[in-house]
Amino acid sequence: MTISNFTAFCKKIDDKYKVELEEDFVFKFTNSSGDVFNINPYEVKEFIEFFIENYSAITNTWEKVPTRKEFINQWEEKSYRAIYKYAENNGVKGLAGLAKSQTKGVTSLISKVVAFLIGEDEFSITNTTYFDVSSFKLADDNWSLLFEKNSKYAEPNVLQDFKEWLLNQGLSEKTAKDYSGYYIKKANEIVINNSYLSHNIYKLSSSDLSSVLETLENDQEWINFNENGNSSYYSCLKKFIEYKKNKQQIKGHAVLLSKPFILLAGISGTGKTRYVRQQASKTGKLDETYCLTSVRPDWHEPSDLLGYISRLNGRPKFIVTDVLYFIVQAWREILSAGVRLEKTVNGRFVVSGEKAHLEQVRPYWLCLDEMNLAPVEQYLADYLSILETREWAWSGESFSYSSDPLLKSATMAQLGENSTLREDLGLQSVNYDMAWEMFHQHGVGIPFNLIVAGTVNMDETTHGFSRKVIDRALSFDFGAFFPNDFDDFFVPTVCNKVLSYPLQSQAGQLDLKSTYDSDGQKSIAFLEAINKVLKGTPFELAYRALNELLLAVTCAQPQDDKSLIAVWDDFIMCKVLPRIEGDNDKLTTSGGDAILIKLNVVLQDQLAPIFDESHNDVMQRPDLYRERIITDSNSEKTLNIPCRSIKKLEWMQQRLVSATFTSFWP
Repeated sequence: MTISNFTAFCKKIDDKYKVELEEDFVFKFTNSSGDVFNINPYEVKEFIEFFIENYSAITNTWEKVPTRKEFINQWEEKSYRAIYKYAENNGVKGLAGLAKSQTKGVTSLISKVVAFLIGEDEFSITNTTYFDVSSFKLADDNWSLLFEKNSKYAEPNVLQDFKEWLLNQGLSEKTAKDYSGYYIKKANEIVINNSYLSHNIYKLSSSDLSSVLETLENDQEWINFNENGNSSYYSCLKKFIEYKKNKQQIKGHAVLLSKPFILLAGISGTGKTRYVRQQASKTGKLDETYCLTSVRPDWHEPSDLLGYISRLNGRPKFIVTDVLYFIVQAWREILSAGVRLEKTVNGRFVVSGEKAHLEQVRPYWLCLDEMNLAPVEQYLADYLSILETREWAWSGESFSYSSDPLLKSATMAQLGENSTLREDLGLQSVNYDMAWEMFHQHGVGIPFNLIVAGTVNMDETTHGFSRKVIDRALSFDFGAFFPNDFDDFFVPTVCNKVLSYPLQSQAGQLDLKSTYDSDGQKSIAFLEAINKVLKGTPFELAYRALNELLLAVTCAQPQDDKSLIAVWDDFIMCKVLPRIEGDNDKLTTSGGDAILIKLNVVLQDQLAPIFDESHNDVMQRPDLYRERIITDSNSEKTLNIPCRSIKKLEWMQQRLVSATFTSFWP
């Protein structure tokens, strides 16, 4: 039987204690006498965390009860009452207090939650309560799975993050724990019980939370709680509003990439790998959102990266690589945001949801270190092809996303019914039944929050790039975009902006309407001028390049002439110049024109507002990927820099003259 959510799991259990997860984000618990209790899920989580942290002391308390059973996960009323009393005496108020009169019922509730989260198919309190530290730890790790099968229960998963933010603000461990625990939960409970909202406060924006606080200030229950708590509830909610505002600012200021595949090229030691790691650290969960993979020189096919079927022991088994596992973890992040899995379109499954869901989906950074030690177009062939099948569709604030599979369903079908692939991918929980069914039928596609970043060095030990690779990537000359300034070594004055994943795959006129190039015609004319130089050469541009230029404009949202030209300048650097390489013959048109020289002339005309030959490039443009570190309120965050592409073009021309061959790669 497929279990679609926690309530369905509980309905399978035949006992006297009915448990449901209601739409207003509370457990509805009915005891054997028919009495109904509403319990905040975070009270259960608080008890689970307390049990883990204080397991030794809880065990000692339990052992002192003469009537206890042989093992702590065996139900016996007096010994469990002692556990709850110990928890209540040490700050776990709500749930432990209720357990004094509803000991078996509360134990049944907690046990059902734990059983569900650790992937059990059934539960009976007479067999086990799961009150052991290993079960509780696994349940705590999988807490968000309780809500991800139904978007109504979309768990925001913010309380731990809120606690960490409070600690970073200088609050004590105790205050941070109280604010992110009892106080914020009580505020949420009052809001729900008084029908101020149809859902919990954890999903709200800072402005909506401020409105809720204004409402609460006229609520007598809130006033009483606040007075008894020395205004701690009010202070907690104010801090939560500040936390939300901070998170929205970070998300709002993130630079959306036009493609989720980037190449970072530069000399050794400039910090390319560290840059990717720093970007992943901005998510707040580096251990989850960052995967470093060192490319081996003997990689020549996609199985080296994405896994393969082994039949060494007679029975087929899929060998899961770290990269494939990480890709599936990125999918888990998407599912935990409460998005929906829709019916298939053209043999795919579709992920759909609202824009608000995306605020909960962090980017997952896969770093392919020294990626060109092996031929990239060989071992990355599947990814490069599937990358172009990504499809975003937007209707107002609603979106849908799909892609062709990296791991095909036909491959999984070869493994048979006894395959361990589901477990090996970390999808064994019943909460992933629907997702696994979709994966098994239609394959595992590219998760939209996956960003692949390859670090590149060019020397005698590495391979060059085919146009198949270059055309599908954003290629950054790391030294040009993120230069090492020795004077800033101890006290940096500039920082890198936060990058995030694309939200579109096809540019549309409506997306351009709010930009300086409202109909796209300026950018189209610019690309036509560039393409006129490249016409009839191997470097000529096509529709894909135009789409990606317009996507870049959409992502950057330029509001003036120089900001738009900054997008064009970076586009030339990332998408046009990396394609151009060769000797004098290859870089000369059939009419005898030198391509690099002619391109320089065109760029000086097209980028004139940021290029003035007579003033040695002193006319500048905003940097789209870096900004100044503000030290006072009067400082300007925008960092202005000289034109990048003309300087790079001149470097390529000088290299051609001196070495009779040139390319973009440093």
